Amino acid sequence: MKKADRVRWWTYLLLAVATLACVFPLYWMFVVATTDTAAATRMPPEIIPGGNFFHLAGLVFSTVPFVRSIINSAIVAGSIGVGHAVLCSLAGFAFAKLRFRGRNALFLVVVLTMTVPTQLAVIPQYMIISSLGWVDTLQALIVPGLASAFGIFWMRQHLSTTISDEILQAARIDGATTWQIFWRIAFPLVRPAAFVLGLLGFVTAWNDFLWPFIVLKSPEMYTAQIAIKALQNNYVVDLGLAMSGSFLATLPLLVLFVFVGRRMVAGIMDGAFKG
Repeated sequence: MKKADRVRWWTYLLLAVATLACVFPLYWMFVVATTDTAAATRMPPEIIPGGNFFHLAGLVFSTVPFVRSIINSAIVAGSIGVGHAVLCSLAGFAFAKLRFRGRNALFLVVVLTMTVPTQLAVIPQYMIISSLGWVDTLQALIVPGLASAFGIFWMRQHLSTTISDEILQAARIDGATTWQIFWRIAFPLVRPAAFVLGLLGFVTAWNDFLWPFIVLKSPEMYTAQIAIKALQNNYVVDLGLAMSGSFLATLPLLVLFVFVGRRMVAGIMDGAFKG
């Protein structure tokens, strides 16, 4: 190995510090979730887990319908993840490979919507959901999040650099329709990027708080983040109880990353090298 190719020791040091900075908040959340509220304000902070986790976890499940909330979050996040992977790929394919009047202007409008703060859309979005009678339902969370401007931009750029026009022209000569070209040729080639986009949509929907807090009213429709909010009253915040709920809500994401983390990183790197 050449000396220039050798990884320096300080590179590993920086990686170790960055990893510690990312992991420590999760670990400290678990420490508080296994002790009590006092551990969250104690200086220096507690770094050794206690033995109170199962007691606090029992309080979480007895205070709010937490299992139902986790199921609701899984339904919402899973639907949005699949929607992002498929619908954003469809829109990206149309912008990248189809020729129609106003294509560039419409894509510019899609990109410009990314500059608009999400909070500005809350009121008109709530009015639409209310007129449809979807308040306090899961479709009020799923339908608005099935596609995003970022996802369309992501897939459009990936399709533009991955799929050549010659392949599509050859498919058309063989008699393939536009849908067949997308589903049998284009989508399989960009599946890693669509998978990554779906995971990003899943995580975003799982962690979303503002829109579910506005739309959902009844406890049986709560998502995990709203259930965590319901663990606190208006006057006293039990940080130990809240951290226990937060850790339980984060645990499914950690398990998901264990199983699909390698594939997610591979999809991101695949897009980076092709782009």
